[in-house]
Amino acid sequence: MSNPRAVDPATQLVEPEHAFPVSEAHGALVTFPTGFEAKCDELITHYPVSKRSASLPLLHLWQETFGHISPQGIEWIAAKLDLQPINILELVTFYPMFRQHPIGRIQIKVCRTLSCALAGSYKLCDHFRERCGTATSDAHGIASSPEGKYAVEFVECIASCGTAPVIMINDDFHEAVTLQRADELLGKYD
Repeated sequence: MSNPRAVDPATQLVEPEHAFPVSEAHGALVTFPTGFEAKCDELITHYPVSKRSASLPLLHLWQETFGHISPQGIEWIAAKLDLQPINILELVTFYPMFRQHPIGRIQIKVCRTLSCALAGSYKLCDHFRERCGTATSDAHGIASSPEGKYAVEFVECIASCGTAPVIMINDDFHEAVTLQRADELLGKYD
């Protein structure tokens, strides 16, 4: 039986024309927004010595664009950088900021380190989960609402211990968040 993947034995690189689109087993094919590939090419130019060094910037761009790193993203980025998919997958599974599945559009991150915990972050996180109707946490500690609107998770230090408890909603930082303030913030992001 022949291997469905075209691999050059001398380099063990997947030929780009066979790396994307990926197999249907990985789900629907990805449609790139206008300018996505040009932005990827521009990011790669920042690393003239080794294209491999562009792996993290391309992963960040993929996640910002599509919401998570899909199997298609792993294979496409690997082909773009002349790498094996495992070289990209190992980054995705090592760094906790990369997600391999979709989560809520409104992402609520609650600090759980000591200062925030003492100031009530555990109660605050429970309050967010209840108000957002999130399910139980996945293997990465992210609880997403069934309709895909919210994702609530604990994170390590957000670097404002003196104004605990602190949270981030998407990329917005909020300090000294009370339960009442939490409800106000949710109203702003609806």
